[in-house]
Amino acid sequence: MKCISVHKMKVLGVVPAGSDRKVICRNGMVKEQNKEGKKGEERVYALIGNMNVGKTAIFSRITGKKVRSVNVPGSTVVVHTAPLKGGKGQVYDMPGLVSIFSENEDERAAREVVFSEKIGRAVDGIIVVADAKNLKRSLAIALQYGEFGLPMLFNINMMDEAVSRGIEIDTARLSQLLGIEVTTTIAPEGMGTRDLTVRLADLRPLGFTFSLPPLVNRFVRDIEEVLGPGRIGTRGVALLLLYWDAGALNYVRENFGLEEVDRCLQRVHRFYEDEPNFASHTLPELYTVLAGRIADRVMIVEPPSKSSLLMKVGDMCTAFSTGIPIALVVLAAMYFFIGEFGATFLVDMLNEKVFEGMLFPLVSRFTDGLASPFLRDMIMDPDFGILPTGVFLALGLVLPVIFCFYIAFGILEDSGYLPRISILLDNVFQKMGLNGKGVIPLVMGFSCVTMALLTTRVLNTEKEKNIVSFLLYLCMPCAPLLAVMLIILEPLPFSATVAVFGIIASQVLVAGYSANKILPGVRTPLFLEIPPMRLPKPLAVMKMAAAKTYFFMVEALPVFVLASLVVFLFQRAGGLALLERTLGPVIHEVMGLPEKSVQVFIKTMIRRESGAAELEHLRPIYSNLQLVVNLLVMTFLAPCINSFIVLFKERGLKAGMAINVAVFVYAILVGSLAHHVFLYFGVTFS
Repeated sequence: MKCISVHKMKVLGVVPAGSDRKVICRNGMVKEQNKEGKKGEERVYALIGNMNVGKTAIFSRITGKKVRSVNVPGSTVVVHTAPLKGGKGQVYDMPGLVSIFSENEDERAAREVVFSEKIGRAVDGIIVVADAKNLKRSLAIALQYGEFGLPMLFNINMMDEAVSRGIEIDTARLSQLLGIEVTTTIAPEGMGTRDLTVRLADLRPLGFTFSLPPLVNRFVRDIEEVLGPGRIGTRGVALLLLYWDAGALNYVRENFGLEEVDRCLQRVHRFYEDEPNFASHTLPELYTVLAGRIADRVMIVEPPSKSSLLMKVGDMCTAFSTGIPIALVVLAAMYFFIGEFGATFLVDMLNEKVFEGMLFPLVSRFTDGLASPFLRDMIMDPDFGILPTGVFLALGLVLPVIFCFYIAFGILEDSGYLPRISILLDNVFQKMGLNGKGVIPLVMGFSCVTMALLTTRVLNTEKEKNIVSFLLYLCMPCAPLLAVMLIILEPLPFSATVAVFGIIASQVLVAGYSANKILPGVRTPLFLEIPPMRLPKPLAVMKMAAAKTYFFMVEALPVFVLASLVVFLFQRAGGLALLERTLGPVIHEVMGLPEKSVQVFIKTMIRRESGAAELEHLRPIYSNLQLVVNLLVMTFLAPCINSFIVLFKERGLKAGMAINVAVFVYAILVGSLAHHVFLYFGVTFS
């Protein structure tokens, strides 16, 4: 009787190192190892998907703050886990995957989490995160993991990028074909993540069925006869056994016994005796073909425009002689649309018609009747009240401007202009240790620095990621901050706007060049998908802008109100007065700013635009020069607390601390230098 030595079984991963078993024979004379009992009652989900589909962004949106790292036994792979928001389950963020049949360490670790209970309770369900631009690739992963028989949910992420490429996906039809729930998200904006969490209650196994090649199908039936039903679908286990997968063998040993391991291995040998030419790529190709057929049934892709004029404009956008003027025209158009129309016309109209004309008088009738002066001031105090400095600043100032920003950004994205500006600026970015791809997270920074820090993953090296993270953290005024900055600058001479944004732009180059010289490593050449130029779809752009604005305000409004309440209570407790007495003179002497700038900086650290809005609120005590200096310091000082957390998560403790210290010192130096240089040359922006 032929036997398999314990050494070989250890190599396969079936017997753990240190086992005292001498020989495992095919006659089944073996002992069955006891199975561990399940731990806890909460449901456990594995978040899986291809690389660069936004899994970690989804993970950070649907889970709480208690993230911990877990090493997968038998590998160097570390996965992150955290409780779902609301405490209804636990989520594992898996590494990026290619196929269940792949043998790299990340793939093996992901299967280990699904198969075993070695890092916690066994997985109860799978959340597949898909890239809307590459649906076929993600569907192949879903079909493969569907073979394990676990309840699933299919989430299509990056819907905004799909829309900009003219891709439409019939999610209802896809849900019908797969037999599971299908959701859509734009993870950086938080769009759809709440619906995803709610739909976790409706998880069910994949309902899509198809036939395998005859010999493979016979092998699967043989394994099903040996094992019978189990926690993991036997069909999925059988397919992995064809590839001698250690995780599948361990699963059989732990759940059925070593005798069944031996019987399964006999059938694997028999299969290869009958089919000696079975190729390793046969099954992956089968799932890819099936995924392509499904994608073709649910996707509509707008054909590329054949307009010679649009093609010519696209070429002009990448040529230096014509691309730079086009870029300047685009920036000017964005300034007038966002700054003049959004920050002036819409804001003034909302203030006059809605807030001062209706809301403030209505609320005043209620607060005037309150017996407590404390409550009355907390709601309506013009300096610190929740309504004037929280609700109005969010809805009356930020909302109209950020809506205009998302419209403008959507037009650039939908038209195919953003990748072309990456090509245009590649030579400039080389001086900063980057390639043109670095413009994408930097441009994203004008939308949300937190989101942009997550998109640094599109870059190839740690050096590039650290440089872009530093520039985002230092120089990028996010859309809400930009909105309030434009409102503050609008009454000032145009020279003030030129000074603020000119200094910010120059520091991108100076800081980037310096970081390139200091940090070790090399840049990578530019490889980028260039979509065809096309005319933006107004309705799609408006819908996406409205949705992004809505989700931003849902997240931001409570923060504005909370920031106002915290500062109000801090002021009433004497905290602001104490800080003004201690830090105020330093700020006044070093940067020439009013001592009340302390409260502006406090709100800035909570949320950037909240601090800028507070600056607008305190405008009467500032000179024009002080407004310019304060805007510069606020831009350079630090993004909001969300960006602070994401920076450490993405770049690690050492790089995160280095970036924070460098940015803080840089902000103080630039603010002080700007104040004294402007005074020396007599520039007051009056």
